[in-house]
Amino acid sequence: MRPQHWDPRRLLGAPHRLGFAMGAGLMSLMALWWLAVLAASALGLAPGWAVPPVQAHGLLFTLGFMPAFMAGFLFTAGPRWLALPGVEAHVLLAPLLQFGAGWVAVLFGVHLASPLAAFGMALAAVGWLRLYLSFAALLRASRVPGRLHARCMLAAWAMGVAAMLLACRALVQGDAGQLRAATQLGLWAFVVPVFVLAWHRMIPLFAAAALPRLEALGERRQLLLLLGGPALMGLAQQAWLPPCLLALPLALAALALLALVLRWRRAQPALGEAGRLPAMLRGGFAWLGLALALQALSLGLQAVGRPGLGAAPLHAFTLGYLGCMLVAMATRVVAGHSGRPIAIDRIGWRIHRLLQLGVLLRLAAALGPGGGVALLLAALAWAGVVAAWTLRYGFWLGLPRADGRAD
Repeated sequence: MRPQHWDPRRLLGAPHRLGFAMGAGLMSLMALWWLAVLAASALGLAPGWAVPPVQAHGLLFTLGFMPAFMAGFLFTAGPRWLALPGVEAHVLLAPLLQFGAGWVAVLFGVHLASPLAAFGMALAAVGWLRLYLSFAALLRASRVPGRLHARCMLAAWAMGVAAMLLACRALVQGDAGQLRAATQLGLWAFVVPVFVLAWHRMIPLFAAAALPRLEALGERRQLLLLLGGPALMGLAQQAWLPPCLLALPLALAALALLALVLRWRRAQPALGEAGRLPAMLRGGFAWLGLALALQALSLGLQAVGRPGLGAAPLHAFTLGYLGCMLVAMATRVVAGHSGRPIAIDRIGWRIHRLLQLGVLLRLAAALGPGGGVALLLAALAWAGVVAAWTLRYGFWLGLPRADGRAD
């Protein structure tokens, strides 16, 4: 039998193939870009900026690649949730290419000229709007009674469109504060709800037996519980309220989440390859609890007049929680839909461990004195995670299914 070769035409075989390939490409580009920026700065070769670097980094890493993964996931799983025929990947090709081209223009524009970045942002926003309208049409066509997840995801996607349009306006006006607001809106009202909703769909697969009390709460109460902690943290990040008002609720939410993780671990230990995927999901959940705990501690320190923990809570949340969940869920989808075992092998587990190292290095950079070296090493670790995942699992997207079945 002749060996099967990677073929880009196979990316049109299923929505997850196309969306994940676009997401992996953009994620790799941005990881290497940020590593190059930090390395150049360490060598005294600071690049020029048309947009403040902190705002540029936040915008690109929040909205620049994760929506493509979301599109691949939702246009694959969504029709099944809604009891509709599958979506052909070629329907998504033009909007995803528009989305990707827009973000490449933004990447160049943050260095060369803010109008170029604004043009790219508008292009990406229109591409995402087209995907939003396509999924809205699926939701309208469905007649199944249980559409809670799809409706919530559609609402979150609308906030993603709003965040991208606000970012475009901020880039046109050269308003760094408004650009930060757009990034915050995109993170807390778009990216985070979609991740929580996707994880919630996986509870019956990986955690129902281990977390019977969570399962017994019912669908709506589960979502309120899982969204409550991130909502408190998002509110804390805006600094609208006195620190003392949010510190205690965040601490209680952190304790509840970490207790849930410990209960899950005792009931379902990570034994062998089959236990690694639940362990990766559980690890992401643990980072969520730790991020809330760090945010509570930071607010408590501020309440007594001492400096907070800076960017440590935010990066524990984004790189730790969101990063772990993205790697775990994307790996599961790619493996399952390529006809391969969903158990995490040695390579996948090493990628996960490298990500944990990257998170710890990023926290060390935020908390320790002279964190420039740790920051560069954290960026190197993240680039390694992205490159390894793309070369291993992204490569599978252009191969036929290992079991010989059609997509």
